[in-house]
Amino acid sequence: MFKKNYSRDSRPGQATFGRSRNMSRSSGGRRSAFKSGPAIHASRFIAKAEPLIQAKPYVATNQFVDFVINEGLKKNIISKGYVTPTPIQDQAIPRVLQGADVIGIANTGTGKTAAFLIPLLNKVLNNPREKILVIVPTRELANQINQELIEFARSLRIFSVACFGGASIGQQISNLRRTHSFVIGTPGRLKDLVERRVIGLASFGTIVLDEADRMLDMGFVNDMRFIMSQMAPVRQTMLFSATINHELDKLIKEFLREPVTISVKTGETSKNIDQDVVRMRFGENKLEVLHNLLKQAEFSKVLIFGRTKHGVERLSEDLGKRGFRAEAIHGNKNQSKRERALRQFKDNHSQILVATDVAARGLDIPNVSHVINYDAPATYDDYVHRIGRTGRGDKTGKALTFID
Repeated sequence: MFKKNYSRDSRPGQATFGRSRNMSRSSGGRRSAFKSGPAIHASRFIAKAEPLIQAKPYVATNQFVDFVINEGLKKNIISKGYVTPTPIQDQAIPRVLQGADVIGIANTGTGKTAAFLIPLLNKVLNNPREKILVIVPTRELANQINQELIEFARSLRIFSVACFGGASIGQQISNLRRTHSFVIGTPGRLKDLVERRVIGLASFGTIVLDEADRMLDMGFVNDMRFIMSQMAPVRQTMLFSATINHELDKLIKEFLREPVTISVKTGETSKNIDQDVVRMRFGENKLEVLHNLLKQAEFSKVLIFGRTKHGVERLSEDLGKRGFRAEAIHGNKNQSKRERALRQFKDNHSQILVATDVAARGLDIPNVSHVINYDAPATYDDYVHRIGRTGRGDKTGKALTFID
């Protein structure tokens, strides 16, 4: 339960997003010019977390020690503290090891990355000539997956290259000329490298499309089709997504061959998350209301979402001026600054990370206590992805959405 009634209104659910009079204000009190999508009724942002004891525990078929994989890889997995696979890992790893095409449908924070990295690392260990392409929507996710791969592959002499915009393409080209088994990248940068003939995709026998629904949302469908057209016709393809819509279903039919579908999605939003709204009264200062929330002890590690790059940067600066340890990530920041901001937040040197939807997509940040939607999400799907940063695993999180 929340310590206070954030709604401050006896009739929850009256306000809606999407109308011009309710458009979110920036940290300085000005209204954003960002247009909302279809109105989202405020009642959809209010839900109490279900007690974890009510959930029927998943009984894994396997333990990590049971998987028939390279012993060096298994040792690295165990050294990372992995014992029992999550549902997506338990069901996907054996199928990927068998060479099947796989569709994985799962909520955020369910261990999808390890579900494909572990069996694919084993694939490379069995055949050092194997080359694997992993496509992701954002540079942060590319970096995150690359770092996880490096940890799993410690002392195994398996190398990877991360390729994304906002960083030196010259350095990435240089890295690609060295020995590597994995290329992890964003669609636009990968297409550029293919067109420059730096990468020859016909030599890749395996491809992973991670956060596929988000890549479609971000307009990468043509880049994805181009990349897939360059791949070898006989290949292993994996697609991971939180949702499957009509457009994605069309791509599945194009890209995958007799795929095995594994769905461990439990619902629209995590049941581990308390969700509520912060109703703004007429004339109230939005930044002041946020300040009063953040100074409470329970707001220990807070991810705040804004709609625009400028608004996110300004809010971070305003919070810094008020004495909060705040960082920001958005598309206008160069890669080194984004990595530093994310590292500061992950390592608990910053209490607050302010982010745009794109910059924060797919990030795995442990122990986020609260997600705050300072600006309204454009769609309910965006809302689901935002609040999925908290309440991970067996922890309960809290999500608050500001509404006028």
